[in-house]
Amino acid sequence: MKTGKLGFFALLLTAGLMITFASCKRDGCTDATAKNYDEKAKKDDGSCVFDDVVVVDPYLEMTTYMSANSLDLSTISTDAFITADNVNTTGTGNFYIMDIRADTAFARGHIAGAVNTPLANIVTQAANAGSKPILIVCYTGQSAAYGLVALRLSGYSTAKALKFGMSSWNGSFDSWTANIDSIATGNSNWSSTNTIQANVTYSKPTFTTTLTTGQEVLNERITVLLNEGFQGVKGSDVLASPSTYFINNYWTDAKVTQYGHITGAHRVMEDLTLAADGFKYMDKDATIVTYCWTGQGSAIVTAYLNVLGYHAKSLKFGANGLIYDQLQENKWSASGSYPVELQ
Repeated sequence: MKTGKLGFFALLLTAGLMITFASCKRDGCTDATAKNYDEKAKKDDGSCVFDDVVVVDPYLEMTTYMSANSLDLSTISTDAFITADNVNTTGTGNFYIMDIRADTAFARGHIAGAVNTPLANIVTQAANAGSKPILIVCYTGQSAAYGLVALRLSGYSTAKALKFGMSSWNGSFDSWTANIDSIATGNSNWSSTNTIQANVTYSKPTFTTTLTTGQEVLNERITVLLNEGFQGVKGSDVLASPSTYFINNYWTDAKVTQYGHITGAHRVMEDLTLAADGFKYMDKDATIVTYCWTGQGSAIVTAYLNVLGYHAKSLKFGANGLIYDQLQENKWSASGSYPVELQ
């Protein structure tokens, strides 16, 4: 078969392009946004380049944006909760209250003026808050804390979660008392001494997106977070098989010494920020289970990790469901008796 002049020059051009493209390749560029290119390269700053076209690393773009806009975990988690007593004293009418419980639970009673909305819709619903600070309410405070991360990352920096949820507002809605327990006391998978695992460094998580700017990627990750819903795990499941998880004890070292910890647990707390590059101590390939005192603080950590691209779950009810009888602080006590409104 003969090849004409035009065909010959086309073959030469194709071969030249292939050589040019191949010369750009450097091992290690695995960013998903470069998937449409046959050859990829990674620059020292983590971005991918192909024939002078830069393909960004979405994790790097997003976290750089978050750092520059005061959206680190330490800021997101500061002053995150408000008690039922303080809400009542301030006056419920001074808050824009979003109740994320099921509509049937909402109909049985809710805080006056509250709006019933699914967790997935809270960022959209928050646009109706006007000048009022947002209060997000759930059954126990755990799902509300999870959703709070989405609100604060979306610009609602003064939003708060009702501590202990509707359980603390009125005893008719108590979901806490039935879940306090001391199943870890005497359990072979609970270490009574401080034998916490040493932290080691892991690679950063990766995820796929077609977006390029940090703000766009963050907004997409928030949507993913809310659509997937609260991610929790029972303490009994973790205690039965701790090696199945990467366990993060979210206490100070002194409290680990005082109370002990789940066998095999790590302790990533003080450095768990973008600024300190503390997330490098989290295993992106494992299911990360964080536990705290009540499951509310760990819900914040878990939501933040999931936004970053980790696979994380919060241990429900925290130490209150594991060593309640031993606790000398941060214990669930009694519900309030504040009025509720029927739908």
